[in-house]
Amino acid sequence: MNGVHDLGGMHGFGPVVREPGEPIFHEPWERRVFGMLLVTMAQGQYTIDALRHAIERMSPAHYLGSTYYEHWLSGLERVCVENGNLTADEIAERVREIARTAAPVPPNHNAALVEALSQGVLVGAPSSRGHGKSKFVVGDRVRVRKMSPSGHTRCPRYVRGLAGVIQTVHEKHVYPDTNAHGQGEHPVTLYTVGFAAKDVWGKDADGKGRLYVDLWEPYLDPVEGTASGPRKARPKRSAKPRAAKKSARSKRTKNARRAGKKR
Repeated sequence: MNGVHDLGGMHGFGPVVREPGEPIFHEPWERRVFGMLLVTMAQGQYTIDALRHAIERMSPAHYLGSTYYEHWLSGLERVCVENGNLTADEIAERVREIARTAAPVPPNHNAALVEALSQGVLVGAPSSRGHGKSKFVVGDRVRVRKMSPSGHTRCPRYVRGLAGVIQTVHEKHVYPDTNAHGQGEHPVTLYTVGFAAKDVWGKDADGKGRLYVDLWEPYLDPVEGTASGPRKARPKRSAKPRAAKKSARSKRTKNARRAGKKR
């Protein structure tokens, strides 16, 4: 969906300032949010794409005025309410309770869950689903579809409508546009597409620069004339010129025979 969260290519936000010696967590509550997210996702309560879609629906002012882990917390609360695991009133009451008593969260002694989470942190949760037939090959020119989806998508606005070149053909990966809405994984081929800097940022861009974006196959259309794209049909030769040539050859042959007889 289109929203303020899609900051790529937008002007007016200034440079990204890196914090020297930035800690993993600035506050203890950030660590807790990270843990809650891992637990609920490991339990299959929602997918990563559903969480991203929940974050996308934050109000623009709230999104821009909050931190990274606040985004996570907002998205986590939303998906838990939408899945029916919690209500907004229950969340609000729990927040008030913690504020009143400052009591620590009781430990969870679920050893199986702890082990599963430990393995998940070590190996992650790959979205690749093996190789399959691909529509494009390396070197093909493609154009990103112009779209304005109302749901979740991983296709950035700043490359929609632009033409680029397939740089890498990856495996089939979970398709975010369906997975975010409970419609299944529907794995499709993922590509790395290279775009010329001037095509993205205009004539003032560094002419040598290139931008590489990972894009799923449904986001792409072939550019005419590429190896895998549609080609213009060759015009059929008219039958008349051939007939004319044949007639001319026959006429020359007859004339040659007549000349031989006269000799």
